[in-house]
Amino acid sequence: MAQAGATTTDTAQQAHPRRWWALAALAASVLVLGLDSTVLNVALPSMATALGADNGDLQWIVDGYVVVFAAALVPAGLLGDRFGRKRLIVAGLALFGTASLLGVFAGSVGEVIAARAAMGAGAALVTPLSMSILPSVFPPEERSKAIGVWAAATALGLPLGPIVGGALLEHFWWGSVFLMNVPLVVAAIVAATLWLPESRDPAAKKIDPVTSVLAAGGLAVLVFGANEAARRGWTDPVVLGGIAAGLALIGAVVLRETRRSVAMIDFSLFRNRNFLWGSLAAVVPSFVMVGVLFVLPQRLAAVDGQGAFGTGVRLLPLMGGLLASAGVSAPLVARFGFRGVIPTGMLLLAAGAFLGATGSPSDGYAFTAVWLGIIGFGLGVAMIPGMDAVLATLSPERAGVGSALMQTLEQVAGALGVAMLGSILAGAYTGRLDVSGPANDSVASAVEIAQRTGDPALLAHARDAFVHGMDVVLIACGIAAIVAGALVAAFLPGRKGQGAEQAPAAEAAGDAASGAASETVHA
Repeated sequence: MAQAGATTTDTAQQAHPRRWWALAALAASVLVLGLDSTVLNVALPSMATALGADNGDLQWIVDGYVVVFAAALVPAGLLGDRFGRKRLIVAGLALFGTASLLGVFAGSVGEVIAARAAMGAGAALVTPLSMSILPSVFPPEERSKAIGVWAAATALGLPLGPIVGGALLEHFWWGSVFLMNVPLVVAAIVAATLWLPESRDPAAKKIDPVTSVLAAGGLAVLVFGANEAARRGWTDPVVLGGIAAGLALIGAVVLRETRRSVAMIDFSLFRNRNFLWGSLAAVVPSFVMVGVLFVLPQRLAAVDGQGAFGTGVRLLPLMGGLLASAGVSAPLVARFGFRGVIPTGMLLLAAGAFLGATGSPSDGYAFTAVWLGIIGFGLGVAMIPGMDAVLATLSPERAGVGSALMQTLEQVAGALGVAMLGSILAGAYTGRLDVSGPANDSVASAVEIAQRTGDPALLAHARDAFVHGMDVVLIACGIAAIVAGALVAAFLPGRKGQGAEQAPAAEAAGDAASGAASETVHA
């Protein structure tokens, strides 16, 4: 045990001389992915009209990316640990850029989903490996700051995406939002090639094809079942069968991996409370952010009458709050510890969601900006310390697979969040609208029909129904944040006394050196 702790601490204390240049390259890499994520949300209303996509199609355009991304994260982490993280990041960026070009020329919902799936595979190589390099080059006392910069770079892409993408959509077709990824990918590849140090784990585990196929199939079937609930209802046999089959396949993955002598997915990491509850602190904010970014752009476009550019600009308070929290989360953790800061972020997250749920179609934008900024700040206060708590449990050599496992959970939460919250939105919308025909498919369709036929009653009714559905989604997000905050406050490790809480990363690393986590270091 002592030896394991020494190994972890000594390795983590080493500071790479080019670490800040490396961080700049990583920031450029994740900036591209953050940019793409919000571009898509702003483009959803345009896609719905141009491609004739209903709510279910829009969910799969989002989830086609997320499902592949989530299924590929752990294999990507293992590949990076084994063959070199820098090499895999560059390959992932290249794949992401190529798939973006395919999306530019897509002419149907199916082609867009296929391009998004390929983009998800590329992003899966970039995201966990970019995070896993941080503990390899930064000592514990600088890690929170590095995570903050990494998260801020991701967040910076979020407001730039809607603004730049919105400007493109005002003048060009929706495929232009994919085209803008290409020059950014090229710049990120150059930065990664020049500045990133190579790192790997020579003893990395091999990829198990059976486990990979079972995991990918389980996620796809599970999300399919949840998506179909929006159209069929949660009690439909197809929905129940899809969810049951997905859970069975994921259960088979857990059973297989826990029985193998050398597992591909190290589920013993969850015996470490820092890893378990730190992961929850990253997962739930991701769930909430996905929900907000799924419903709010549709409200801004269809209810408030904003164009794509106006919609993007009006998302800025969410991103501004997240960026502001990136600068204060590290000092807060240094003073109050993970267990004091993360639940506070969850409460802020819930407060913003509940405030937003009191909205109506006649609200001015100032009201939206207030609750959106609160949610953004809460996201960063909860999520950044959660990531730090997770990384503190991992040795640099095993950071690839460990961060991939945490981010797999985060992306599964995002996929299920779109499916579940999309189903909640669709159910509340159609129940309130109570009409038949295409207007029932989405608020964008209802608004288009009402404007074409000159039916102000349908227009007002559809907007009221959508805002009602959005309010229900925000209530669900707020409840999830409160429950997560309570669990973190109760179970995340922490000791009384200011001295213990001033070095949370060191405390987490010490916890990681005991029990099952120490076995992970030497696996």
